Amino acid sequence: MSQPEKIGRREALKWIAGAAAVPAVGVHALAQNPGAIEAPAPNRSATDPDLLKPSVPWARILSDAELATVSALCDVIIPADDQSPSASAVGVPDFINEWVSAPYPEQEADRVPIRGGLTWLNTESNRRFTKPFAELSAEQKQQICDDIAYVPNAKPGFEAAALFFARFRDLTATGFYTTREGMKDLQYIGNVPLATFDGPPPNVLEKLGLSPVTK
Repeated sequence: MSQPEKIGRREALKWIAGAAAVPAVGVHALAQNPGAIEAPAPNRSATDPDLLKPSVPWARILSDAELATVSALCDVIIPADDQSPSASAVGVPDFINEWVSAPYPEQEADRVPIRGGLTWLNTESNRRFTKPFAELSAEQKQQICDDIAYVPNAKPGFEAAALFFARFRDLTATGFYTTREGMKDLQYIGNVPLATFDGPPPNVLEKLGLSPVTK
């Protein structure tokens, strides 16, 4: 039996984002406008937003210190490379701040684990290196993250931190791959008008066992 093909971390994150991105696209559209914190327009509600003029009708709760930790951890998960900028450079920290601040059940369920995980990260960072996480070297950050990066392999006592990291990684991937830069990294082309459409390529039809439509 052949061995499964190995994939890189960034490729795996793309798969995560593809599965999780759809419910969050509208949320991140708002997150990319960090100054837009205002009440809903007249005759609209928080559950019926005006997507043409996005606004965020709730205050964001993360402190500056928490946001510094969020930015540092985001960039460990999705650093800049030759294809795209880092997660923090495209507004993912603001997306996560907006997410955990939102007054909806799913977001409220994430609020305590995410904030608690950020606190744990800085406590562990100070214990090991006498510095907050955001001030560590790339190698030091990686050492901590390696210990919590995979829930089944988490050290005894690190299980809750590993669960935090798993959820934070999902949010980071979702936030990143719903930006223009992230979609470009995915090579996703959508919502673009086409002058002509010649149908699916022959190799795709062949793979699906379909015959091309003749005109």
